[in-house]
Amino acid sequence: MSIELLTVVLFCSMIVFFLMGAPVGFSMGGIAMIIGYFTWGPKAFKLIQPTTMATLSGFILLAIPLFIFMGQVLLHAGIAEKMFDAFHVLAGRIKGGLAIGVIVVCSAIAAMVGVIAAGIMTAGTVALPSMLDRGYHKNLALGSIMAGGGMGILIPPSIPMILFASVTNTSVGRMFAGGLIPGLIMSACFVVYIAVRCYIDPEYGPPFQPEKRIGTREKWIAARDGSIAFGLIILVLGCIMSGAATTTEAAAVGAVGAVLVAIFYRRFTWAVLRDSSMEGMRLTSVCIWLFIGALVFSNFHMMMGAGRLVRQLIADTGLSPMGVIIIMQITILFMGFIMDDFVILLLCSPIYTPIAMSLGFDPIWFGILMILQMEIAIQTPPYGFALFYMKAVVPPQITMTDIYKSITPFLVIKFFILALCMAFPNIITWLPNLLFQ
Repeated sequence: MSIELLTVVLFCSMIVFFLMGAPVGFSMGGIAMIIGYFTWGPKAFKLIQPTTMATLSGFILLAIPLFIFMGQVLLHAGIAEKMFDAFHVLAGRIKGGLAIGVIVVCSAIAAMVGVIAAGIMTAGTVALPSMLDRGYHKNLALGSIMAGGGMGILIPPSIPMILFASVTNTSVGRMFAGGLIPGLIMSACFVVYIAVRCYIDPEYGPPFQPEKRIGTREKWIAARDGSIAFGLIILVLGCIMSGAATTTEAAAVGAVGAVLVAIFYRRFTWAVLRDSSMEGMRLTSVCIWLFIGALVFSNFHMMMGAGRLVRQLIADTGLSPMGVIIIMQITILFMGFIMDDFVILLLCSPIYTPIAMSLGFDPIWFGILMILQMEIAIQTPPYGFALFYMKAVVPPQITMTDIYKSITPFLVIKFFILALCMAFPNIITWLPNLLFQ
């Protein structure tokens, strides 16, 4: 079977299995082994053992359950609500202040959870009722939650960044540093848009009118409570970027720190520990099975000549190096209509990254571009996965059309940031090069 026909069969079979509702990790690994058996015979099954061992024995992957546990403890202990309440008090009197606070808090919540689906659904559950109760326009309320929650894979600590680094043998610390400046620029653009939109139309984001005057003491307590979780995230990132700890060691610091924060608030109970551990174990299992299945699929495809096929297609088109990157970004955008972010990352990284490096591009720059595009892809109407995650937690009267309208202006900003990072690579590479010389 030619590599061209094999590629068509592999991806068509994968889409069919996805539409049938089969588990993604098992579908990808199973498809690869079934087709591998008819291509190579029984020796195809020898691919499973080394791929699985390489996946499970990677030291860097230990960071995934630790980061997930950190986020789950903070969520189940109610620290996320405290962060949101702090912005109610500190920024609620500003027009659109609550939406601005949602961008910041939802980004942090999504980063702590490390998975877009859980980040958006958690942020939507916590933030949306309060915004609608305070008279915010549903488009601004939904859009700010989607925009902030979706940034969880760009704002470190990010599970997709860890997976990308593991698949491509790049530095997690450099990936984290590379995502910081684009993430801050994107957040700033969101804040400017919300401020301008609410200045033009104050009914979009009315200021919070408390029943009684909030005193200095209440504001100080709110600032203290809201800053503790942020301080934990900064501590974890500081450990990695200063070189004081590896990514896995910093993740352990974060996990212990989350427990200490919950104890500080007197919210660390047996139920919190049990629920955090169970949910952390479930999300970690999903990540690992996805990782194994996608790598079995990708390794089989690569061994059959996928890399050679892609390089030949690129040579035949005669595109410039940047033109090749743009084509890769477009394919990721369309894949986001039918696949989750983890699947896209694990499928594309082993094929696209070596080609980008052979064209002279920095792998950290390319990795952040991939993550930016994935964030856009899974939120792009009509079929982006994240849109349906949001629909799962909104009130029944909010339609999919409302969600489509709400995310559109924020998607425009995200496309702008993506184009900016492509045109000026130093936005991504400056900080990693400064910190990791």
